[in-house]
Amino acid sequence: MRTVGKAILGFIRKYWITAAIYLGLVLLYVYITETERVNRFLFPTAQSIWSAFLDTRHMMFDNMFASFGLLIPAIAISLVLSLSLGVVLGMNKRVREVVQPVVYTFSVVPAILLSPFALMAAPSIWAASIFLIVYGTLWATLFATTTGIMTIDKRYLDKAATLEIKGFKKLFRVILPAASPSILGGFVNSLRQAFVLLVFAEMFGRNAGMGFFVRLNAEFGLYNRTWAGFIFMVMVLFIVMQLFEKLQRRLLKWTTR
Repeated sequence: MRTVGKAILGFIRKYWITAAIYLGLVLLYVYITETERVNRFLFPTAQSIWSAFLDTRHMMFDNMFASFGLLIPAIAISLVLSLSLGVVLGMNKRVREVVQPVVYTFSVVPAILLSPFALMAAPSIWAASIFLIVYGTLWATLFATTTGIMTIDKRYLDKAATLEIKGFKKLFRVILPAASPSILGGFVNSLRQAFVLLVFAEMFGRNAGMGFFVRLNAEFGLYNRTWAGFIFMVMVLFIVMQLFEKLQRRLLKWTTR
């Protein structure tokens, strides 16, 4: 019980300023809407938004699961592709010299610009959305993997050679763990980009998901529901990022991070 109390106290000491900032933002919104300093149609009162959240919470959770049904396979495909290609580029200088200019060329093309072609060529909206998310999230992890492998401390490789560690065992026991700080850092950027592309796909193509919920209610002028959906989406994405940050710290507990 005492340990739990210390943990709660530590949490409060660490985040009380953060909580105060959020509270200040909420109070500011309440003030400017209650005093009608903004358009009450576009910016409904906090009470109206809260009521909309209670009325539509089941719909929002259903759309959240629909978003994850798109996001999870897209991230999985992107991660497999970026790690596979990143390992090849990082470990083979000649291949890197030949292929990396091509990779840079494709990486500068925004995924959103490809959306008309994806929608026309893909067999379904779901497939087009998967393609856009994978394309937009591939590069950050790919470059981070390549750089991480290229900059591995030579002492790790020398020790692996001394112990006669080769092949896949060397890859999974030496190379990838040594490059993991860089890889995970790149994956964080890919994850943020995935959320952006997810919302884009749901707002302009799909008929389900958190982005779709926000767009649908905005089209009907139900801005209390629009704000409720927007805040809900931000909270979900924030929680996902925080969970990944905790996982990242656990995986990199051997570093000085």
